[in-house]
Amino acid sequence: MAMNREQRRMLQKQGQLDAEGNPRAAKREARVTAPAERVGPLSYVREVQAELRRVNWPTRREVLNYTIVVMITLIVLTSFIAGLDWLFGEGILRLLRLSQ
Repeated sequence: MAMNREQRRMLQKQGQLDAEGNPRAAKREARVTAPAERVGPLSYVREVQAELRRVNWPTRREVLNYTIVVMITLIVLTSFIAGLDWLFGEGILRLLRLSQ
């Protein structure tokens, strides 16, 4: 691998090269992974219930507001796409009529 003096010095400082510029064999440390802790079904259900108690649920008013916003957005975008579809369809039909 071609490298300049600066790169070689940096790699030597990092310990990746020896004094002669040859790569050092890096010792890999064995990774110690903890065995996965398994829980029983009853413990799982208790943990799920505890987690659901911490959830910040929206109020009825917030859900109603979000629903209205989504419905209005859906109507506007559907109308826009339908309008574009009609516009392009009419444009294509007029082009085909002109070619006859």
